[in-house]
Amino acid sequence: MTLKEEFATRNFSIYGQWLGILTMILCFALGIANLFTLRVLIIILSAVCLASSFVILFIEVPLLLRICPTSSKFDNAIRKITTNYMRAAAYAIMAVVQWLTLIDRATSLIAAAVFLSLTGICYLLAGIKGQAFVGSKTLGGAGVAQMIV
Repeated sequence: MTLKEEFATRNFSIYGQWLGILTMILCFALGIANLFTLRVLIIILSAVCLASSFVILFIEVPLLLRICPTSSKFDNAIRKITTNYMRAAAYAIMAVVQWLTLIDRATSLIAAAVFLSLTGICYLLAGIKGQAFVGSKTLGGAGVAQMIV
């Protein structure tokens, strides 16, 4: 199945997965960019945003759990986030943390909060519509991860 065919399925979990990859890149860039400020709260939340980018990477690309040397506790925590509702909840928690940047002042971390929220909404819509989670074959889902043992 090509990328175009994946998007044509109208499955919100595919949209969520690709939006998650975009969000991961955005969180990584904005996390680094906002580390160099003089406000303590912004530094803490940008570090959380940076850490979130790595968590998203492991959530969205399941092949990496088999390749990268991580702890068994981390692997088990990530493996629990498999359903659409669990992914929506994980993204909602990460989004709320980034929305907290508004307590101190408006920064570019709001863009990360918006994209985290949109990704969570995609997964929530997939869950509400009863669509089964379908991992993108391009990102290591539906058979690619099983090939590497």
